[in-house]
Amino acid sequence: MGKFTFKGGVHPNDGKELSKNKPIVELLPKGDLVYPLSQHIGAPAKPIVKKGDKVLKGQKIAEAGGFVSAPLYASVSGTVKAIEPRVSPTGMKVESIIIENDGLYEEVEYPEVRPLEELTKDEILNIIADAGVVGMGGAGFPTRVKLSPKEPDKIEYVIANCAECEPYITTDYRRMIETPEHLVEGMKIILKLFDNAKAIFAIEDNKMDCVKKLKELTKDEPRMEVKELQTKYPQGSERQLIYATTKRAINSSMLPADAGCVVDNVETIIHIYNAVVKGLPSMESIVTVSGDGVVAPGNFKVYFGTNQRELIEAAGGLVEGTEKVIAGGPMMGFAMYTLDVPVTKITSAIVCMKKDEVSKVESSACINCGRCVEVCPSRIVPSRLAVLAERGEEEKFIKQNGLECMECGSCSYVCPAKRQLKQAIGTMRKTALANRKKK
Repeated sequence: MGKFTFKGGVHPNDGKELSKNKPIVELLPKGDLVYPLSQHIGAPAKPIVKKGDKVLKGQKIAEAGGFVSAPLYASVSGTVKAIEPRVSPTGMKVESIIIENDGLYEEVEYPEVRPLEELTKDEILNIIADAGVVGMGGAGFPTRVKLSPKEPDKIEYVIANCAECEPYITTDYRRMIETPEHLVEGMKIILKLFDNAKAIFAIEDNKMDCVKKLKELTKDEPRMEVKELQTKYPQGSERQLIYATTKRAINSSMLPADAGCVVDNVETIIHIYNAVVKGLPSMESIVTVSGDGVVAPGNFKVYFGTNQRELIEAAGGLVEGTEKVIAGGPMMGFAMYTLDVPVTKITSAIVCMKKDEVSKVESSACINCGRCVEVCPSRIVPSRLAVLAERGEEEKFIKQNGLECMECGSCSYVCPAKRQLKQAIGTMRKTALANRKKK
């Protein structure tokens, strides 16, 4: 039987051998911690502390700024040093709470937890919301909102995105190897919200050890199934994952719920487990530091707010002469111009490259080979869309389905002319979406 997959995609060198066998190591922060108030899609969080306040680990320091928002919690004990703009991992200055770490890690008394069977659906959703859980696969969408579709009875599949298709990143892999039971228990919580849903753990077939562990843990769970996916980028993209596992298709104007699906990644589901079963707010995550530009690649349990320079130092520091550091993976991440930015809820990896090969490549004219069309998972024509984007022809760009681009970078990866297709299309796409909002 063939593995579940989708049309298109590429097979870049995954680089996972550098860190996949490195157990998770806890990193205690040294300096000040910086908590940007915008770490998620939606309204920024609102500070509920002020300069000079003493705070404990696990104390709420900012409340949700609306329904589509999420609160923030101190991940250390210490003193609020300032509330001011600081550079975030995106390179923009964002209003942030700065806490001076006292090194004591004194904690609040967490609320007493109740058994899952005693909780109502609304109580579960409120716990998840109050814990500040957001999608930790990159988008940062508040999880309570995602788990509150208009018609919950029409949700038929809850898909755990265990694919981890982006090169170099091994955080989900280590979670599934070290604490797979937390992932399964987190899924049980989500299933309680959707009476008619079945759970699918979708894992690429380069992680057969994880497949084995999860199949063993779910063998007596009639509402849970483990599906092996073909190893291919971008197998973990939401649209491609839904199609590969259910054969249901969605486009840019639809939500997964429109196809009867909910998708959450491994780290998010484990944070749901921590919130509901342990009573813990969202305060830390697992981050991979990898690439040939760092001395000792590994996986680290990092407290939110920790300076990313400290994280790289924990991995042995940069190799001398390293030219590029990427926030996230090499396919969809972005180059960093400073390491002095905080770890946030959506930080999953730091990839350090000894050579910046991309910046040295000179592009040439399109040779009409069609490779970008073959690999595009959105089934559009990247070469044509890039030309329209470069010309600023927004209307034609939209008519030729430019908004369907998911900016995965597969087209740029295979282009023999080395054209920056993803960058051109992505810029026009953002412009078109912004103009649509204005209208």
